[in-house]
Amino acid sequence: MNTDLPQLLRVLPILVLAALLEVGGDAAMRFGLQGRRVGFPLAILLLTTYGLVVNLPKWDFGRLMGVYIALFFIVSQVIAVAVYHEKVNTSILAGGALIVIGGLTLTFWHPQ
Repeated sequence: MNTDLPQLLRVLPILVLAALLEVGGDAAMRFGLQGRRVGFPLAILLLTTYGLVVNLPKWDFGRLMGVYIALFFIVSQVIAVAVYHEKVNTSILAGGALIVIGGLTLTFWHPQ
């Protein structure tokens, strides 16, 4: 994958959508585990759709997943704060910074 900024900007919305679908699927699974009937079918729908969407970009699988994981981390933390009212602490910020740095490295570093 020879990733440049214009290509990343085209793929970024797809990966953000995939992250939203995965986080939504995980939340729906929680609802199912709490006994809400709609949870499991909704989780199946969202997680299956996530699997299709995340694989739309024609990138090397390893790099695609590396970039996706960084975006997934960011989206999941926003949802954790906005929906579940969780607090962001220093360990989350430090670990998240490493995850995002890893995603940026996979995106922009092209070894010879």
